[in-house]
Amino acid sequence: MTPKGLFVSFEGIDGSGKSTQARRLAETLNARGHETVLTREPGGSPGAEEIRALVLQGDPDRWSAETELLLFTAARRDHLERTIRPALDAHRIVICDRFADSTRMYQGLSRGDLRGAVDQLHDLMIGQEPNVTILIDMDPAAGLARAKARQTAEERFEDFGVALQEDMRAGFLALAQEFPDRIRVIDGNRSEEAVAQDVLDAVETCLP
Repeated sequence: MTPKGLFVSFEGIDGSGKSTQARRLAETLNARGHETVLTREPGGSPGAEEIRALVLQGDPDRWSAETELLLFTAARRDHLERTIRPALDAHRIVICDRFADSTRMYQGLSRGDLRGAVDQLHDLMIGQEPNVTILIDMDPAAGLARAKARQTAEERFEDFGVALQEDMRAGFLALAQEFPDRIRVIDGNRSEEAVAQDVLDAVETCLP
């Protein structure tokens, strides 16, 4: 735990249930008397939400991986300044649907061989990691089917198909081995309630 607040991120492939589990965790902790801030990436601040529309909508080839990296970093910096750090300074629990690990995967691995550039930009402009990251591990085909069933305008990455999701899953699991002290892997191929209990168990060990 940081001296101020607690920073929890959720990661996983599209359709893995991250958003649902992040919301459930916030509701549970609020009911127990904790002050939480539920946020997301890209987005989480007015400027970052504008960038979200640029990167998640439109043709799959709209942006190169390099351009995406710059856009996501700009959005994350604004989110960090305006939402995350003020909440941590106020001793709140920040629960974020995606953070830097998604950029390490999407732009650093699966959309381009840019991991070195991702890490350099992160160190230079962000310099913040979550205290604990919940990785919801999900079958790629099942996750993609669930994501496509939402039928929203934000399907640019889903439109790359199941091959990208398979690469992403493998990459996330490798990332969990790279950062074992921070990333907790939870099986998402189960009921929502079972996953939520495992999420709560993982986060409770870090609570103030």
